[in-house]
Amino acid sequence: MKFEDYHRHDAVGLAGLIAKREVSAGEVLEAAVSRMAQVNPKVNAVTLDLAERARKQAAAGVPEGPLSGVPYLVKDLGVQIAGTVTSGGSAMWKDAVAQTDSALARAYREAGLVIFGKTNTPEFGLMPVTEPSFLGVCRNPWDLSRTSGGSSGGAASAVAAGIVPAAHASDGGGSIRIPASACGLFGLKPSRGRVSFAPAGEGWAGASAMHAVTRSVRDSAVLLDIACQPEPGDPYYLSPPSTPYAQEVGKAPGKLRIGFTTAGLAAPIDNPEVIAGVTATAKLCENLGHTVEEVTLPGDFAAMALGAGNAIAASVVANIEAEAAKRGRPVGEEEVEPLTWAMYRRGQTVSGGDYVRGLAAIHAYGRAMATLFETYDVLLLATLGGPAIPIGWLTERGVNGTERLFAFMPNTQAFNNTGQPCMTMPLAWSVEGLPLGIQFVGRMADEATLFRLAAQIEQATPWFDRTAPL
Repeated sequence: MKFEDYHRHDAVGLAGLIAKREVSAGEVLEAAVSRMAQVNPKVNAVTLDLAERARKQAAAGVPEGPLSGVPYLVKDLGVQIAGTVTSGGSAMWKDAVAQTDSALARAYREAGLVIFGKTNTPEFGLMPVTEPSFLGVCRNPWDLSRTSGGSSGGAASAVAAGIVPAAHASDGGGSIRIPASACGLFGLKPSRGRVSFAPAGEGWAGASAMHAVTRSVRDSAVLLDIACQPEPGDPYYLSPPSTPYAQEVGKAPGKLRIGFTTAGLAAPIDNPEVIAGVTATAKLCENLGHTVEEVTLPGDFAAMALGAGNAIAASVVANIEAEAAKRGRPVGEEEVEPLTWAMYRRGQTVSGGDYVRGLAAIHAYGRAMATLFETYDVLLLATLGGPAIPIGWLTERGVNGTERLFAFMPNTQAFNNTGQPCMTMPLAWSVEGLPLGIQFVGRMADEATLFRLAAQIEQATPWFDRTAPL
């Protein structure tokens, strides 16, 4: 199968070709592996090659499922595949070989996906860029001097580079939406409890969610149908929808009430292209028949952000202390990156009272935000403060890294902590031709409305054929 034919299809399209025996699973896999060999040295998106293992799977026959035979990549964080390392982007876990598959990996296999590699991620998923010391810098296929985003930067880079039409990703503070925006993709973060983390527990006090980055809306819907199966003992879960998400794609969303803002939450947005993109998207939604009104967002963002930061820092402490207990000796400062060690030191100062008060602030913010959705069906706002930033921009010496961090990602963290579903769509472009994602947020557990709206917008302003120059 030639790359031109392979790249013409999304995952659902490839599955259809395989089901009709127009091409075999093995041929599709070889197209993906060939593309990986061609472009991965330039972008460093795939950091663990499992092609031989995948070839054996394809040759033996894959299960019949909605994506039978489609090649797939999983992020090297949060998902375990038996017999392989899950490094989390850290040298500390370079020998952490999984004994069993995680629930999500099992669901992917049962759906017929052929996993042939793992993708790059920053250490512990802590950064919105993917520049780990252990796995190396991941680059953006739209501009190799720029970041692919993070923490699912490898996943987004691989999809934008044409290695796969869709890839697994996870999101604890924007880690699906940030790289999807930076790389011109569709990225949906599902509601809290929609996708199981089994056998692990919650991530970052319930802020983390797992799903995918994709080129098409329908791929995201099918992948969420595959993934949204609760596991026994999940600390919280949402039952699968009565109507599969794949069937929501193409349904008329009805006349929605959409609130929009051009403001930033964690930092002001001063990029005129981003502001214009939000405004143009609001006008597009109005032209599609929806009621669109400018809104002011409720809630104490600063208190929520402090609580979330404490929860993340405490999670870093838990990771490092668990590894130390496993080894029977402390983890040295030199074994992790400076940011990780700084978060570890911060986490050591977080008391039990700090943690509980932080959770209370997070929950209060969620309740405040919920009042907005008593009036509006969807919230529309920017995903990022601008296009993909240059590699090394956040860690440049002599600058305020925290200020730059939130200038880049002002609007994503909030909705991890409210638990609401949200998505970014490639609907705006910078003067340099770089993608600018526009974000939509739905009511808790209402992914269906987002998929209907996304499909309507995708039809009105298609982006599938607008691909990175790499």
